[in-house]
Amino acid sequence: MDLATQPVGTKGRDAYLWRLLATALSFALFGLGGLCLRLVIFPLLACLPGDARRQRLRARKTVSRLFWLFIRFMARSGVLTYDVQGAEQLGRPGQMIIANHPSLIDVVFLIGLVRDANCVVKESLWNNPFTRGPVRAAQYISNDGSLDMLDGASQALHEGQTLIVFPEGTRTQPGQAPTFHRGAAAIALRGARVITPVVIKVSPSTLTKAEPWYRIPQRRVHFSFHVGADIDPQTFAAQGPAPQASRKLNEHLHHYFTKELARDERYTPGPDS
Repeated sequence: MDLATQPVGTKGRDAYLWRLLATALSFALFGLGGLCLRLVIFPLLACLPGDARRQRLRARKTVSRLFWLFIRFMARSGVLTYDVQGAEQLGRPGQMIIANHPSLIDVVFLIGLVRDANCVVKESLWNNPFTRGPVRAAQYISNDGSLDMLDGASQALHEGQTLIVFPEGTRTQPGQAPTFHRGAAAIALRGARVITPVVIKVSPSTLTKAEPWYRIPQRRVHFSFHVGADIDPQTFAAQGPAPQASRKLNEHLHHYFTKELARDERYTPGPDS
């Protein structure tokens, strides 16, 4: 698995019109791929022998591999570049991966990096015709804000699954610090063996909540993923009742990400910067 991309040598591929065309093609492939998974691939996988756990594992590995191929396609076509620091720390049993959410495809990157990860995803993806096939077959968790969601996420961690969570619940507003909801901290205290933060930086900003896919920046985008040191949730669980512990852990995570996102010296911009 390539964890860094090199500058694309062909000057034409850095041109605005080329990147716009390649971005349109990427999104078309993503949508068609989602329909193909739902209508063809997953029904075929369901015919293979194995229990429910085995079926889930097949589905998640299929989604992960295809997501990574999608990222590689975007990189090879000149839409973006990326680097990942510390990927070997991801994918452990009972690990809760917590990340900020600056762009639409953050979840595609992380699921592509972790072959058998569970993920808390937006509830709307369960009804989207292009995404509901993959999220249902992989048995990802719908972020509907209910107690059932908290229980399901905690249970997944107790079972030894790796769980990816974006505590903001939606994409970060450009130029603003992330705002974390306490649900992620509550899940971590209920079931995580370890919390691993992943700081994501995107330069220049793209695919935010306020930007449609066709509003691409004037230069190629670079994604940077930095896997931080593990956090022991029991350190916070021992500091008081569950609501108090959850608040303290959430404050710690918010402070950590705010501090890390402000460290420009750690961030190496893409080759077009």
